[in-house]
Amino acid sequence: MTPDELRRYSRHTLLPEFGEAGQERLRAARVLLVGLGGLGSPAGLYLAAAGVGTLGLIDFDVVDLSNLQRQIIHGTPDVGRPKLASAADRLRAINPHVALEPHDGPFDVGNARQLVERYDVVVDGTDNFPTRYLVNDACVMAGKPNVYGSVFRFEGQASVFAMPGGPCYRCLHPEPPPAGLIPSCAEGGVLGVLPGLIGVLQATEAIKLITGIGEPLVGRILLYDALRMRVREISLGRDPECPVCGDQPTIRELVRYDLSCEPGQIGADMTAEELKAWRDAGTPHALIDVREPSEHAICHIEGATLVPFGQLMSHLDAIPTDRPVVVHCKMGGRSAQATSMLRQKGFDAHNLAGGILGWIDRVDPSLQRY
Repeated sequence: MTPDELRRYSRHTLLPEFGEAGQERLRAARVLLVGLGGLGSPAGLYLAAAGVGTLGLIDFDVVDLSNLQRQIIHGTPDVGRPKLASAADRLRAINPHVALEPHDGPFDVGNARQLVERYDVVVDGTDNFPTRYLVNDACVMAGKPNVYGSVFRFEGQASVFAMPGGPCYRCLHPEPPPAGLIPSCAEGGVLGVLPGLIGVLQATEAIKLITGIGEPLVGRILLYDALRMRVREISLGRDPECPVCGDQPTIRELVRYDLSCEPGQIGADMTAEELKAWRDAGTPHALIDVREPSEHAICHIEGATLVPFGQLMSHLDAIPTDRPVVVHCKMGGRSAQATSMLRQKGFDAHNLAGGILGWIDRVDPSLQRY
């Protein structure tokens, strides 16, 4: 190490468990960071500061104002910029000794295996199930550790998957949940500081794996409840019947899960333009808003009846049966479920594609986005 590096990392090398040997291992390590959002922000910042030699960065999104409440690697001047460019600038400012390898585009079946094989550790900063399963499967097949984290509302999880003898993510959840069942953070919300804590845990686990110190979260899932400030741990063993890492795996090639299982696309059988045409033509219909009252107060489509999703089945009498029903939420996830439930009850129900955000983007930009 150079004199500058020795000084920069002196607080590491003072640790008997770490020393210069540990720092040299970090310097030689290659870590792939999948996603530069809520989890990727703190994980990337601390891995760069710690002196990881090479950071691979993959993302295809741009910085949105709504990201800044939690995605601390980006700033207000970065709104509208590619997250890849914004994050790279920040990481270089933190530590110019770290080599950055940007990969512009989505992490998908076409590149997942090749990318994972180029790195020593993979940090999963994704926010959707299709990519999360893809990260897991690619790590298992390539024999690379998967440092997992997830957040939702006030709760977070962290673990290390795909280690020799340990479980993988499919040992916990063999298959993705039914489409639209679980809302994303964009629909359900997330406490801004929560990804910071979970992302730092991921960075910690990556550093431990690289340097060989401590006991990694293999076979253990750490659960964090921010509201009650409680941390607990559950054990998870490798499932011999796991379809990917089991004794007789049935999934031997990477599986493409359609992103349409994400909220806002599944069950989207009416576009914003089609709804506008109905309204302009006076076509009889009822518009049902299944968001929460706090969301409705921010913005709403004129004439919509508010029936929060959790109260839908107990308030069916508020929904007319003599005309078609169009259901919307923020992005389309909750309304897809509501539409299915209403159809089962005999309603002529239609889900609004993209929810009220799609309506704002394509029909009425005067409404407040959130």
